[in-house]
Amino acid sequence: MSEREWQALTKSEEAFMVNSFEIDILAGVWGDLDDADQSRPVSELAGILLPLVDRGWIEVRRVAPWTSPSGEQGFQPGGLVPRDELPAVLEDAANWEYPDGDWIGAVTLVETEAGKKITRRSPEETTE
Repeated sequence: MSEREWQALTKSEEAFMVNSFEIDILAGVWGDLDDADQSRPVSELAGILLPLVDRGWIEVRRVAPWTSPSGEQGFQPGGLVPRDELPAVLEDAANWEYPDGDWIGAVTLVETEAGKKITRRSPEETTE
């Protein structure tokens, strides 16, 4: 099933899925988008991402600080951006740029369990 759904995605939808698999910030999607979509306004790109969120494949979160068990400082996906706030968040061009310095609060894409069924082949598919 995942192979069929993956094949049905556009290149830009794939870009969002890959970036969610990588738990990348939103700005990371630019290099993976279809060439034609790279020049689109962010409001139109939001129109590509939102259906993937609505299918339950991607969550949009904010980067939060993280401390490893050894005390090393880092980052992790933090709080979920509520769905009703997503259009405004995604229409803000600043959220599509790499932050200067501090990444805390940057918009990041996170793959859901349902999304993993799209980006990974099932055991049945690997035996085919």
